Amino acid sequence: MTRAPLVGLVGRRKIGSQIIGQPEVLGHIDIELFYRDYARGVIEAGGFAVNLPLDSDPAEAVSRCDGIVLSGGADVDPARYGHEPETDMFPPEQVRDSFEMAILDAASSLGTPVLGICRGLQMANVHGGGTLHQHNAAHSRFDVLPDTHVHEVAVTAGSTLGSVYGESRSVNSLHHQTVDEVAPDYRVTARSDDGTVEGLEHKSLPIIAVQWHPEMMQTRATDPVFAWLVEAATKFAASRDA
Repeated sequence: MTRAPLVGLVGRRKIGSQIIGQPEVLGHIDIELFYRDYARGVIEAGGFAVNLPLDSDPAEAVSRCDGIVLSGGADVDPARYGHEPETDMFPPEQVRDSFEMAILDAASSLGTPVLGICRGLQMANVHGGGTLHQHNAAHSRFDVLPDTHVHEVAVTAGSTLGSVYGESRSVNSLHHQTVDEVAPDYRVTARSDDGTVEGLEHKSLPIIAVQWHPEMMQTRATDPVFAWLVEAATKFAASRDA
């Protein structure tokens, strides 16, 4: 029996006082947050999901995984792409930024499949040398359920995302930052009607990223992009075991 590929999920860190419902005695304690929907997407697609604490050694974490999910979260520090901050809407988390940059270093070196979601797309672009628009008000919809306010994105034929979704996809919009300059080693493979970059793919590595949250579309079955990740991770695991 073929084992399920091991897919590492990167979460975020909050101080206890920032978590609603925590007792006061835990207010000073760091808490790692991992949203269930990312793991659910991986598991339902046939993978084995494991959370990667930010204190993990990034290179070792990647070496033990067959695939990686870079999830949503706080803004990427604009200093990482040479800009001054223009907003404090979701303040950067430096520990996570550093961890994910190192995760992408290791994944790029080993050829580990990576799926970036929302912030994960932005991080992949910044890691590759791209930049971000720090605030896009038209896409900042945090006042509605994630699967009720949707818009269409056009997907590039012949791309990996094209093989996953076809020519178009209805997606949600739960972000306020977007890609500005595209990293040299990436190509845009999905856009919204207003030209916003909604999908990126590395030109030579198994790294794809989407600006929306496929894991939050609760009115649908498991999003096929998780099937892509698990299939790619399975092949990667087999190549390492050969």
